[in-house]
Amino acid sequence: MLDFTLLALFIPTFLVVSATPGMCMTLALTLGMSIGLRRTFWMMWGELIGVAIVSVLAVIGVAKIMLEYPNLFLVLKYFGGAYLIYIGMQMWRSKGRMAIQTDSDAYASISAKELITQGFIAAIANPKGWAFTISLLPPFINPEYPMVPQLSVLIAIILMSELMFMTLYASGGRTLRQLLSNTANVKTMNRVSGTLMIGVGLWLALG
Repeated sequence: MLDFTLLALFIPTFLVVSATPGMCMTLALTLGMSIGLRRTFWMMWGELIGVAIVSVLAVIGVAKIMLEYPNLFLVLKYFGGAYLIYIGMQMWRSKGRMAIQTDSDAYASISAKELITQGFIAAIANPKGWAFTISLLPPFINPEYPMVPQLSVLIAIILMSELMFMTLYASGGRTLRQLLSNTANVKTMNRVSGTLMIGVGLWLALG
């Protein structure tokens, strides 16, 4: 059983939240620029798994406990940030498997597992994401109704909204890549993508 009044309020609220540029959206844009939309979907699946886990834990209260002990986040937070910064530096130098190459076959070397892990880390190791989810989700849960159906519907809405806007952001990156993908501008594209990736890494590590 669902509280459709709360549900009607939640949908536009979270659509606005998802549309707002954030770490995961910036990551989708960056990867869309460097490896294209199709490959970026692997990162999106990892991010969606992470978001689903964070959402469930936020509602049942585990996330609140973890936020009271922020050291639990430090390892993932700093490791994830350092990893993204390293990738960004490689891209800026037009090196590494994420960098745009003039040879289109180079994209095949990027592991789907790496992309999934990258998206998962971005979702799980972001304390701001945990804090925001804790503050957003509980008010839309009606304690008089069963928890599981409500949580299932809310998480489904969250995941669909996240996927939709990440796809839009990544598509924008793909379009920008097409505009600048001639040989003369490959270095510029790599530097733009690398700078964005480094920014996401700093955001994760220092945010």
